[in-house]
Amino acid sequence: MIPPVRRLTALCALGAALVPLAACGTGSPQEPRATRPAASAHASLAPARPPTLAPGPAGLTPVFSNAPRTAEKRVALTFDADMTADQGARAAAGEHFDNPGLIAALRALKVPATVFMTGRWAEEYPDQARSLGRDPRFEIANHSYSHYAFTDDCYGLPTVPEDGMRADVERAFTAFRKAGVADAMPYFRFPGGCYDRRALRAVSGMGVTAVQWDVVSGDAFATDADAVARQVLEGVRPGSVVVMHCTRSAAPTTERAVRSIVPELRRQGYRFVKVSELIGAASRRP
Repeated sequence: MIPPVRRLTALCALGAALVPLAACGTGSPQEPRATRPAASAHASLAPARPPTLAPGPAGLTPVFSNAPRTAEKRVALTFDADMTADQGARAAAGEHFDNPGLIAALRALKVPATVFMTGRWAEEYPDQARSLGRDPRFEIANHSYSHYAFTDDCYGLPTVPEDGMRADVERAFTAFRKAGVADAMPYFRFPGGCYDRRALRAVSGMGVTAVQWDVVSGDAFATDADAVARQVLEGVRPGSVVVMHCTRSAAPTTERAVRSIVPELRRQGYRFVKVSELIGAASRRP
């Protein structure tokens, strides 16, 4: 879970300063054999790989925070489905780490969105994970398995050791597949938004693009939906990525805020898109 906005300002500045990069898809299409020419005809029908950016300096994992500021008004709403590896007892006791009302609102408002999901969340709510993964309005991306930090001193989160970082990301993808999410995107959001060169190096070569944001909603632990909506509306620019949450217990005002944000941004001429569309726009820039 991303802490309140006053503790995130520095992270936003850090994310904006990082260079974009490109990852590969999660797999390569099989090459048709020369003795089976018919396979070549069908190869063109295979779905395109999700857009990604090129690796950063020294092959480090690329980081994306927003698309180029063009005249086209596009904005991506992203929602972190947070749950740490040790919160099972709290869920069993009745704490809600999901938010079906928010997802229903996004569907009713016809808003495409990207959900950054932890593997632990997918295990706790497999039916919801599968439903999101099969809905073309949404795309599922990786938010780690454990939601443990990939750096030291990240808002009190437990820390993943460097030699366990790659395995933690892979474990999340495995949890998605077990829940029925067949096509998770090759995008990764660091827990708490905390990363450094060591973390980027640890997950390099996995074919993932790290996705940050340029607009902090402030919905984490918020009690005033109107304040959350104002903060988003004041921050959005063409190509923005907004970070929000779909965890009822820690972000109870998000649904109400979204119901205010969406019509106002549409009134201003914005079109809601998934992160993949913004990354695609960035990757096409000369």
